[in-house]
Amino acid sequence: MSSHTRILGGRYEVGELIGHGGMADVHLGHDTRLGRQVAIKMLRSDLARDPSFLMRFRREAQSAAGLNHPSIVAIFDSGEEETLEPGSDGRVSRLPYMVMEHVDGQTLREQLTERGQFEPTEALRVTEGILDALDYSHRMGIVHRDIKPANVMMTREGVVKVMDFGIARAIADTAATMTQTQSVVGTAQYLSPEQAQGQVVDARSDIYSTGCLLFELLAGRPPFQGDSPVAIAYQHVGETPQPPSIFNDAVAGDLDAVTLHALTKDRERRYQDAGSFRRDLENVRLGRPISDAALGTADAVGAAPTQTMPAPYAQAGAPTVVQPALAAGAAGAAGAARWENTAGMPAVGREEEPEERRGRGGKIALITALVLGLLALAGWGGVTLLGNQTQQVAQVSVPDLSGMNERTAQRTLTERKLRGEATKVASADVDAGDVVGQDPGANAMVAENSVVEYQVSTGPDSVSVPVVAGQKQDAAQKLLTDAGLSVKAVQEENTPDQAKGVATKTDPAAGETVGKGAEVTLFVATGNVQVPDNLVDQDFSVAAVQLNDLKLKYSRVEKEAADTAAGTVLEVANAGKVVPVGSTIEVTVAAAPTTPPTTVTTTVTAPPETPTETPTSSDTPSETPGSTTTTSPPSTDTPTTPPPAADPTGQQGGSGGQGGQGGEQAVDEPSPTPSLGRTTDPQDDDEQ
Repeated sequence: MSSHTRILGGRYEVGELIGHGGMADVHLGHDTRLGRQVAIKMLRSDLARDPSFLMRFRREAQSAAGLNHPSIVAIFDSGEEETLEPGSDGRVSRLPYMVMEHVDGQTLREQLTERGQFEPTEALRVTEGILDALDYSHRMGIVHRDIKPANVMMTREGVVKVMDFGIARAIADTAATMTQTQSVVGTAQYLSPEQAQGQVVDARSDIYSTGCLLFELLAGRPPFQGDSPVAIAYQHVGETPQPPSIFNDAVAGDLDAVTLHALTKDRERRYQDAGSFRRDLENVRLGRPISDAALGTADAVGAAPTQTMPAPYAQAGAPTVVQPALAAGAAGAAGAARWENTAGMPAVGREEEPEERRGRGGKIALITALVLGLLALAGWGGVTLLGNQTQQVAQVSVPDLSGMNERTAQRTLTERKLRGEATKVASADVDAGDVVGQDPGANAMVAENSVVEYQVSTGPDSVSVPVVAGQKQDAAQKLLTDAGLSVKAVQEENTPDQAKGVATKTDPAAGETVGKGAEVTLFVATGNVQVPDNLVDQDFSVAAVQLNDLKLKYSRVEKEAADTAAGTVLEVANAGKVVPVGSTIEVTVAAAPTTPPTTVTTTVTAPPETPTETPTSSDTPSETPGSTTTTSPPSTDTPTTPPPAADPTGQQGGSGGQGGQGGEQAVDEPSPTPSLGRTTDPQDDDEQ
């Protein structure tokens, strides 16, 4: 690993740049802990201080992290890295990142740019994969809200992967419109009519966007094109798309019908879930009949797809007029990519149709020019277009929530006729429970009932203490500091678990959650252990286990002991002292006596007066301690001669002993005490 390699979270190596978008860059990465290739998505540094972008980035991590599906790019981890801001005199900013599954392949946008169109069969298969992912995410309560070719990847094996849940929201959040300070957030070519008008979105908005994507796969261009995102959004609201077969002769009538049904303006009349859309695509692919609802849409469009929309899709009492369709192939895939960045645009409305449709073409052109002119003059301000009139939405000023607690902030927004949406973020500078930031900012003018997102501090950022056991001291300290912790002290400890200089544990322990910057004590092995001092009087097998556990060798020395059970430890060398791991410890163990102690009584009679013969070497008593040699008594014919005095050499008789009287002498025999010794390694004990 190069010394200049950037490491995130103490484990992720940041490699080459492999992609970038409107708010983030994606790098190839390597997870050093699990040894796998990953993709690392990092918020652009110039956006890291903007609360709205921070919130969106965090929301993506939260939304996608709970989704586990083969057609959704997996999120493995997320975090924030502290970096020095250039030219800020040491000011530190927090740069959020996500660690994702690395997909080896291309986005659909890249493939469309290269190929122009997909074969219908392949377009069906790809769209079915997208709908599989959406069906799962919708069941998990998440609406994607930004389905487009740039957010779908295909692996080299052809597996579809949906990614970028950056503006995803929970279905249960009824405040989840597509508006942001009166602007529509999304990608113009794939906005549903309800998104373009700033209405509440639900799973059916993803259905419409997927219909736009299917249309582009088949036709090589999106259903609507224009000179600006606003012009395209207006067409989503008021213009009926042409069938894709107009641009691709290989598209069958049933596939036209299914595509147009997904693009129905009224969400109550389009596919109600991803599963029903997918089933109709499967029916087309397998040559089975499609649903009656899709056939009904095809019948309604008929051979004049650019005519006025059917009455059920228009607003009550206000039939709509559509704009003339753009020339086929006006922009194609390149034109689609031009406006494909997710961005903000003003919400648009529908235009009333004059009672008399005289001079239809000229009036339509005039109305279109007026619409775009009004939007430009209003600075994309929140103007609703209704016929030849404009209606200004009531606006209020966003209050400054900084320093308020969550309850006070919510009450303040309610009093201003605004809705608040709080998220929790870590902050070392703001007390827990107080507002850290908000979007829109203070004093911004927004429509009544708009959503103001604000962040509430949870206190200092928390981190999990990493596992350092088994690492050398320097590496362990680096792991701790990379995780945002401070090594307060390094303490040595005697342990058999690690070699000298290797980390053994931390305090707080690995896995515990602590505040970022918290102090941690690192423990390092000395390479020594303390010999137990409690082994005497225990059975040798117990002592052997304890010594083995401490990775100590031992030599077993046996000593006969009459008053101690065999196998009992009598003595342990260096008990209580510190010795290097692997040292040999001498253990003295009791052994049973070889001969039991006895007392022998011998009657000795004095020898005759004739000199006693000197005993031969074989008659000499043994010098082995505890042994006794008894001389056979002489003839009893001379009982009056006394026994000789004791001879220190062990011999009996002699000239000096003739005058003694006969009698009895008791001789005690001490028990033999031989010493038998051997050295034993810990593993030898298994053979005893």
